[in-house]
Amino acid sequence: MSPGTGVAGRLRLALRGAALVGWLALCLALYGLRAILPGRNWVPRLFLGGTLRIVGARLRVLGERAPAPCFLIANHLSWMDILALAGATGTAFVAHDGLAGNPALRFLCRLNRTVFIARGERGSVAGQVEQVQEGLHESGVLTLFPEGTCDDGVTLLPFKSSLLAAVDGGDQTVAIQPVWIDYGAEAGEIAWFGDEGGLANFTRVLARARPVQVTLHMLAPLGPQERQDRKTIAAAAREAIEASALGTT
Repeated sequence: MSPGTGVAGRLRLALRGAALVGWLALCLALYGLRAILPGRNWVPRLFLGGTLRIVGARLRVLGERAPAPCFLIANHLSWMDILALAGATGTAFVAHDGLAGNPALRFLCRLNRTVFIARGERGSVAGQVEQVQEGLHESGVLTLFPEGTCDDGVTLLPFKSSLLAAVDGGDQTVAIQPVWIDYGAEAGEIAWFGDEGGLANFTRVLARARPVQVTLHMLAPLGPQERQDRKTIAAAAREAIEASALGTT
């Protein structure tokens, strides 16, 4: 928690924390009940979307998600990006395997069919691409944050293209859709980057009095000329997100 957090902030943190625990318990019970029925379990989407509201965010979606199978490419500012995207689209995610080291996070990520990728193992890129392809086939909608980390809310980092090999080439059955995640003027305050720890950012956001407005701009899917190979996809998706951001500032 930030040293400057006052009594009111601590109270908001406690109330939201209690609400999250209760919401998690309810959704785990619902997940178990739904799991006995055929078809994809919709409870993770419900849980993540509801969690976004509990932590004090308000979601707006501009545009529509492309039909499944769909591969979403988004910028990355905060852990709230995951709540917003999953709640709005039902997507699963590609995440680095550092998250899998936390048993609680690993458990929750697995419920939403997260694809864990080993960070920094260049020799295993082919295997990672295969994992992404399998994850897309299983979930129907899969999101990658190609910056590889959270940015500062102002600067769009270079897009890493290695895992985009999972959707390059001539297969036009999989839509590739850029998404700009927009926190407006408060992006710099919300962003999780630099030396700030995950828990510190989480508690700081939960202690806020003012709601966080997050807008998902579902941009036009990439056309055939923009998706010839992984580098073309990375460049086109980054250009689309950057152009959308510049067009609304």
